[in-house]
Amino acid sequence: MVYVLLVLGFVLLIKGADFFVEASSSVARMLRVPSIIIGLTIVAFGTSAPELAVSTTASLAGNNEIAVGNVIGSNIFNLLVVLGACGAIHAMKVRLRWDFIASVVAGMILLLMIVSDLYLSRLEAFVLLGLFIGFLLLTVRDALINRVEVEENQTVLSPLRCVIYIVGGLAAIVWGGDLVVDSASEIALNFGLSQTLVGLTVVALGTSLPELVTSVVASRKGENGLALGNVIGSNIFNIVMVLAMSAAVKPIAVSRFAVIDAACLVVFSLITWLLCKSRERLSRPEGLTMLGIYTGYLVYICLR
Repeated sequence: MVYVLLVLGFVLLIKGADFFVEASSSVARMLRVPSIIIGLTIVAFGTSAPELAVSTTASLAGNNEIAVGNVIGSNIFNLLVVLGACGAIHAMKVRLRWDFIASVVAGMILLLMIVSDLYLSRLEAFVLLGLFIGFLLLTVRDALINRVEVEENQTVLSPLRCVIYIVGGLAAIVWGGDLVVDSASEIALNFGLSQTLVGLTVVALGTSLPELVTSVVASRKGENGLALGNVIGSNIFNIVMVLAMSAAVKPIAVSRFAVIDAACLVVFSLITWLLCKSRERLSRPEGLTMLGIYTGYLVYICLR
């Protein structure tokens, strides 16, 4: 039965992402804004829902390492695996904008906040939430300035179908992700793997599955802006909204390992920027390189 639920989870993930991306693309055309704007907002916010639920619940329960580790781990996964998989499966054009720099700066600010006292206070949480509001305002301003014309051969769904597809697709993505995580965890434990290892691998992958599936589906549909915007927006949301909300609810004490991981996030962000900036495209070899870097990082966190 557990294997049936695992397959069902993947089916829900893939079909949910298909509807979600189609509706999000239609919203971008309807509003006449670049698809990356929708990726940075609607898509990123929706796919970050699992991280918000996990981190806030973990913070309330006093599981600080889970709250912080979930956010930093998901951001590293988004950068190296989600973007890397998109490039490895299908080479994609990448036009880096101010928002990618914002995601790197958000990682640096988080590192500076926790490196000295190993603590994320309520005051620091409210500073991050202020940055989140500023990011949303800049994104809305960007959307109003950069209007685009809809091509005649492009289909646009009705507003009602967009709402149904977005809500239904996101629900399928979240439910499918839960089924995959629960089923894979049970299978892994049955094979004798420890709960710690399962948490570092299966659960960490599970909260990032929405970003992975949504971005890969978007990339295969030629919606590179949605794919890239989803990753960048999710990484910004995870720090200045998800982690900030968790710390605002209850201040978070972090471990020295979290500081190392935050530093790794900044380094990986700069590496990703260099790879994407070189020719404004992410090729298959570059995508495979990013996946290789993540494999090395995964080995490191398992060994430590």
